[in-house]
Order: sequence, then C-alpha cells, then structure tokens
Amino acid sequence: MRNQLTVFPAIFTYDGKYYNVDFIDLKGCSTYGDSIQNAYLMAQDAMGLYLDDMTNFPTPTLDFSDVTLQKNQFISFVSIDMDEYHKKFNNKSIKKTLTIPEWLNYLSEKNNINFSQVLQEALKEKLGID
Repeated sequence: MRNQLTVFPAIFTYDGKYYNVDFIDLKGCSTYGDSIQNAYLMAQDAMGLYLDDMTNFPTPTLDFSDVTLQKNQFISFVSIDMDEYHKKFNNKSIKKTLTIPEWLNYLSEKNNINFSQVLQEALKEKLGID
C-alpha cells in the first residue's frame, strides 16, 4: 500500500491560553488546543477532515518570505497519513456484488464461510494492508 503522507505548514498562535492553528494553504481550516501537543493533534484531525474528500491536494507553501508573523506566532509543518486517516474514519460497509462458481458457493455455505470476511481478508492481503 502506498504511503500518502501529507504535510502542510500552519501558523500557530499562542493567545495566552490556547494555541490557535491556521493552515496557510487550506483556507478556512483552523483549530486550537490547550497545549502545543493538543493543538498539533487537533491540527492533524482538522487537516484530515479538510482533505478527506479531495483527490488533488493543494501545493504546500514552502516559501514563507511573504508571511509576517507576530511575536506570539510560529510556523510548523503538520503531517498526516491520509491512508491511515481513511482506515480510521472511513470504515463504513458498502455492498458489493460478486460472482463465483456454483460449486464453490455450495462448499462455502456448507462450511459456514463468511463471504464478506474472506473477501476483506483477501483484499487486505493483496493490497499489503496490516
């Protein structure tokens, strides 16, 4: 399985109580935390939610020469593995129709084989998913 590690810069602003996080390239994607660690985790969640339905992500800004920061601000890169995010949050079941030989269906049912479970296990093995 490919690794879809995604990284975007964010401006962290400490207001004396909270760390507010605003992504430079993800307009409207903001969050906050009551500690720097919590703000970073919240930023990962916000970024995952923002990017979840996108197929083409914006290009991350790497040149910060035009960014003016206040003394209570800093820029940090926030990363998230979108494949892991999808596995964690997009786990709803969908119905698929498949065709197998009648004799295989008969033997499988006779042996109480769970078709959905076997298909999931086979797909995970084929895709190299743990």
